[in-house]
Amino acid sequence: MGIPSFQTLTLPTFFFFFVSSYLLAYFRIFRNWDPKHRAEASSCFISLTHGTPAVFMAIHALTTHTSKSPSPPTFSSPNTFLHNTVLEFSISYFSIDLLHYLIFFPNDTLFILHHLATLYVFFTCRFIVHHGSFALLVLLILAEITSFCQNVWTLAGYRKADLPVAGKVFDLMSLPFFAFYTIVRGIIGPLFVYKMGVFYITQMAGDSIPVWAWVSWMIVIVTAILISIVWVFDHWIDWFKRRKAMNKLA
Repeated sequence: MGIPSFQTLTLPTFFFFFVSSYLLAYFRIFRNWDPKHRAEASSCFISLTHGTPAVFMAIHALTTHTSKSPSPPTFSSPNTFLHNTVLEFSISYFSIDLLHYLIFFPNDTLFILHHLATLYVFFTCRFIVHHGSFALLVLLILAEITSFCQNVWTLAGYRKADLPVAGKVFDLMSLPFFAFYTIVRGIIGPLFVYKMGVFYITQMAGDSIPVWAWVSWMIVIVTAILISIVWVFDHWIDWFKRRKAMNKLA
């Protein structure tokens, strides 16, 4: 097992960026919101500053080949500098959002455990194993490509009761967002994770990724996929119930 090494300033720089973004959202952008939604909206804001940029950063990292990165890359390829930069960007975001939940919503066990598990996977890949980032960046893209829609939809949901335009945005976005989320998290994601599992189980990773690492990563990833499927399934049920109620009133 390697010893974690912090060789660049990107991690503290990203950490400062997300702290600043959260404080800007909490004390300026959402300062007039009620306390509960003010904190939740601030979390959505830093998720917006992370999600879409992370997608483009990951795509750039995956499509930029160096002498250290074989072509085509595999699930056990060594991390490149760009791969590590994306991992540090996401580590910083999840660290700040974890602090948000610990301070404002300490009883939200599911989100806290999710963030801790995600940080574990990214941290061990970046600072201990130094291999396997290719697969994690693909999963990061799949996880964050829906981020913009989800955060706008969530913010609209917070204000739909007192702001008519927010209610319209919420209703308008629900169907396409759920459909997009279902395709990405319910179909593409599981197929990719299945390929990962086959790769690791058949020992194609060799000695590049220790067994303890890929087994624990797969447990976290599969659990996250299942939770995402349950989440969107529950929202589909709620959406159909609301549509049925609206049709009765029409």
